[in-house]
Amino acid sequence: MSNIETGKKAAAFAAVNENIKNNQKVGIGSGSTVVYAVQRLAQRIKEENLNIICIPTSFQANQLIQEHRLNLGTLETCPILDVAIDGADETDKDLTCIKGGGACLTQEKIVASCAKQLVIIADDRKDSQELGTNYKKGIPIEVIPMAYKPVQMKIQDMFGGEVILRMAQQKAGPVVTDNGNFVLDWKFTKPCDSWDKCNTCIKMIPGVVETGLFINMAKVAYFGTADGKVNKRLFNKLQL
Repeated sequence: MSNIETGKKAAAFAAVNENIKNNQKVGIGSGSTVVYAVQRLAQRIKEENLNIICIPTSFQANQLIQEHRLNLGTLETCPILDVAIDGADETDKDLTCIKGGGACLTQEKIVASCAKQLVIIADDRKDSQELGTNYKKGIPIEVIPMAYKPVQMKIQDMFGGEVILRMAQQKAGPVVTDNGNFVLDWKFTKPCDSWDKCNTCIKMIPGVVETGLFINMAKVAYFGTADGKVNKRLFNKLQL
C-alpha cells in the first residue's frame, strides 16, 4: 500500500471508529477515501451486530453500499441523518472544503446538509491553511448544460481566474454528473476574502445548480499521514 493510501485508510478507519454508533442513519460520501470508510463500517456492523442505514451521495456510493451488503436507505425515507462521512479535495484552517473532484458535489452537499454532523476524511495532502494551496484544479460548479457558457463568462467577469468546462476522460465530450449536468472548474487566482459571500454570488447566477464549496458544514476532519497516524481537527466557530 502506498503512503497516500495508508493515510486515507488511517483517516477513514479512525472516523468510523469514533463516530459510528448503533441505530444510526449514515450518509456515505464519494471518492477513494470513502472506500476505506465503507470497508471499516462493514467490519464493525458484522463484528458488533450494528443496525445502520446508509444513504449514498452518488452512484459510486450506492454501489459500495450494495457490494458490502449494507442497509441501503434514501433521503425520502431517512430525511434526517445522524452523521455523514465524506472526503474532500482540500480543507482550509476553518474546515471550509473544496469538494466535487469526482463530480458528485450536489448530492454530497444535499446529504451533508441533512446530517447532524459532517465528518471529513482525507490524507494529509488535503490539509491546508488556505484553499488553493495544494489543490490546483479549481472549485467545481455544477451547471445546467444549456447555461454553461454564460455561467462560465459571468464567474470570470465577477471574480477573475479561469473557468473551464470539465471534459470526460473515457468518453467524447464533457463530464456529465449523476444529475445529468455539466461541471465547470473555477481556477481562482487568489482566495476570496469571504468564501461564504463568494459562494452566494455564484449560486445566484441562473443555471448554477451547486458549488463545491462546503462552508460551515464540516464539524471534524481526520487527516491520515504516510506512517498511519491521524491528525484530528475540530471546527472552531470562534475562528470565523
